[in-house]
Amino acid sequence: MAAGFGSTACRRAVVVAAVLMGLGVGGCGTLPRAVSEPTSELTGIHPCDPAALGATAPAPFRDSAGVTFSCATLSVPLDHAGLRAAPQQPGQLSLQVAMADNTTAPRGVLIWLVGGPGVPGVGLTAVIAHQLDPAVLREYRLVMISSRGTGTGALQCPQLQQVMGDSDQTVPPPRAVQECAQSIGNDRRFYTTADTVADLETLRQALRVGTLTLDGASYGTFVAERYAITHPDRVSRLVLDSVVPHDSFDPLAIAVFSRTAQVLRTVCSETRCSTDPAQDLSEVIRVRHDGPQLLAILSGLTGGAPRLTGMVAALHEAARADYTALDGIIATETRNQAISAEQLSQGLHAATVCEDYSWPWGDADTPVPGRASAIATTVAALSDAAVFPYDRATAAGTGTVLTCAQWPQTPVVAFPAGADLPPVPTLLLAGDHDLITPLAWTQHEAAHAAHGHLVVIPGAGHITQNNGNGPAARASVTEFLTGP
Repeated sequence: MAAGFGSTACRRAVVVAAVLMGLGVGGCGTLPRAVSEPTSELTGIHPCDPAALGATAPAPFRDSAGVTFSCATLSVPLDHAGLRAAPQQPGQLSLQVAMADNTTAPRGVLIWLVGGPGVPGVGLTAVIAHQLDPAVLREYRLVMISSRGTGTGALQCPQLQQVMGDSDQTVPPPRAVQECAQSIGNDRRFYTTADTVADLETLRQALRVGTLTLDGASYGTFVAERYAITHPDRVSRLVLDSVVPHDSFDPLAIAVFSRTAQVLRTVCSETRCSTDPAQDLSEVIRVRHDGPQLLAILSGLTGGAPRLTGMVAALHEAARADYTALDGIIATETRNQAISAEQLSQGLHAATVCEDYSWPWGDADTPVPGRASAIATTVAALSDAAVFPYDRATAAGTGTVLTCAQWPQTPVVAFPAGADLPPVPTLLLAGDHDLITPLAWTQHEAAHAAHGHLVVIPGAGHITQNNGNGPAARASVTEFLTGP
């Protein structure tokens, strides 16, 4: 979401354009013999079907270092013991895993965590493996996992899926949200990041390694951060690209608002335009009251390689009452949002975001009737400068906020307040043109990383490691992962 988890970028920057990588420690990746852990198994191990990895050629898929991949199934409990105070619910889920076959890679396992939430990782293996530097792929064993509720096990919410497609911020009708929650039922409480973190720990045990290196993009950073905080001794390094802060410090994503003005003005300067696109955007919203829609469109235009030049000109024309170009961009972007639940499940996206994030009303266990007034109170306290170039109606009416305001009351798994990332080497990457996860979020997370190094990539949009964003971020990641 432009409010935080980046499903638009997952398809456009990750699925279409292509995404990237992560880390673990060498021979020390094997568990010490004295450690006793629950038995977790990867079953049905077999050479991967290239199509399952997202490869187009029928021959066995090899990464850029020449390594092949095996696929397997990881069985995990629907309800992990110890996560909740309530009695454990029965049931198992089968998660798909793809693993590079270089099992003796000197630096151990690197898990690349995709965004969304709602995107299956295994289907992006070919894209990510071909974008990783061969040196990284020789040093690490790349592993991909399709999280619970994604891919072949996608949570299905047909009406919500049709309305939102790959967008975080498109405003859905209340009925679509309600029908989605009803179709998932009470099991919706088992599709949170806490459950994904527990699944990831089960995967580590099944791989028989002591530590993991994690590379997360967009929502994948949220998973990586919360895994690292939950299991600080089981992480060796972290790459956090286009960061969603682990503590949900910006519940209405107001940082996106000010960043919009900065990025639009930067694009104007880069193209030597003579207008003020931020002021133009403000004027269009004042006249058309379409802030949430324009926020969704602008976010989509920075999902991967930024495409804002035409938008700057269209906003200037629209501010002078010629909406032809702007409406054309909106229509095109809306058509391009269409996507299946198997590619990005909006049902999972809603369940995870609404139950993980902090909101003006508190969390998902807050009764629904009081949520609207909590939003109104919070928004009324915002200054004009805080919401510019949008307005208070935009702050109160984004697709993510309205979806979660209508999400049924659901018990949540508490996450410890005041937590910091463990003191492991951490690379934080931000694109200076990203309007999905703004720079302020990455800076906020960097303040919680004792051994963090923040790199801002000029001209890059969401997910800086994406090929469309140029080589700078990938070079930084390669140096970070293969250095001493």
